[in-house]
Amino acid sequence: MNFTKRSGAALVATLMLLGGCATTGSGGSWQTLIDGAKGLDNFKAVGDANWRAEGGAIVADKGKGGFLVSKQTYRDVEIKAEFWADDTTNSGIFVRASDPGTITATNAYEVNIYDRRPDPTYATGGIVDVAKVKGVYKAAGKWNTMVITAKGDQFVIVLNGVETSRGSDAKHPQGPIALQFGAGPEGSPLGSIKWRKVQVRSL
Repeated sequence: MNFTKRSGAALVATLMLLGGCATTGSGGSWQTLIDGAKGLDNFKAVGDANWRAEGGAIVADKGKGGFLVSKQTYRDVEIKAEFWADDTTNSGIFVRASDPGTITATNAYEVNIYDRRPDPTYATGGIVDVAKVKGVYKAAGKWNTMVITAKGDQFVIVLNGVETSRGSDAKHPQGPIALQFGAGPEGSPLGSIKWRKVQVRSL
């Protein structure tokens, strides 16, 4: 092989290497918090929900409401969660919780999983009081994948490959992630929630 061909081959190899780096440079490495029946040790339970490993997932279906709160704090983050919900489930993923001991939609960003929310403005796929859901999306009775991107004051929610909401807010700069098992009137439970896989990566 002459010098010109060797130089050309080297250039192609270099460009391929750089291209490969570019595809993985948009964020940090994925960290798996839940994988099948494993992962409860990555969270602190708040409330009285009966979180347990069952059937290849982390499950809750009884109690007056509660959360799994991540032991790690996040700022700019991408979250990918596989979940299953009943038709009556009241659940969600709370991002940047400023008070890990008492989590609400006013001290965190609540990305809703609640098909039957009485006010559907912020039903499944919306961010409560921040980004209205763009349509009607149902999560009940099937496995779903939700991707949450929180970067600075910008938030984008994608459910099963479809963008369901997008909004901007800067009230809560950082905090842990919390997975919810919600309760209904007077503490009655509202269906079960199952988390099969939950991953996060810093942006």
